[in-house]
Amino acid sequence: KDTDNSRNGHSSKRLRTSFGEVDVSIPRDRKGEFEPQVLKKNQTSISQDIEEKILSMYAKGMTTGDIEAHIQDIYGISVSDSTVSRITDKILPIAKEWQQRPLESIYAVVFLDAIHYHVRSEGQIVKKAVYIAIGVNLDGRKDVLGMWVGENESAKFWTTVLNGLKNRGVEDIFIACTDN
Repeated sequence: KDTDNSRNGHSSKRLRTSFGEVDVSIPRDRKGEFEPQVLKKNQTSISQDIEEKILSMYAKGMTTGDIEAHIQDIYGISVSDSTVSRITDKILPIAKEWQQRPLESIYAVVFLDAIHYHVRSEGQIVKKAVYIAIGVNLDGRKDVLGMWVGENESAKFWTTVLNGLKNRGVEDIFIACTDN
């Protein structure tokens, strides 16, 4: 307020969103130095940005209800649980493709372990095991070969995991590292 670079009104902008068009007023300063943070200059659509934020929050483990509340708090946009689910469902084919991709035939080292989590399932907290296989190829490059969710850690499920790796092209593992 005590500067010669303030109070130069607003400019109008019409945004395209996944909820329809919205008119917004962007504040201006006299020297044109104001840089909006949420809605960048010349940006006319926020649907892709919001979708990316929703996918990021989902990947970090937030529930659809938490995401809905968070988007409302930050952006003032009301997003329903079903809209969040529709957006996150877009990544399911990509995840499935990654889970089924062919693997190299030989790995120098494969680390096998399970991590146990308490998760909410149908209104109850249950314990789940996330099985993970991380491979180091002959060039020394690490790669997550896969992740699987099971009820608890068992030899039977590990057999399923190893057979899945074999079916995807793994023929030999020089060193298999496990904690048991």
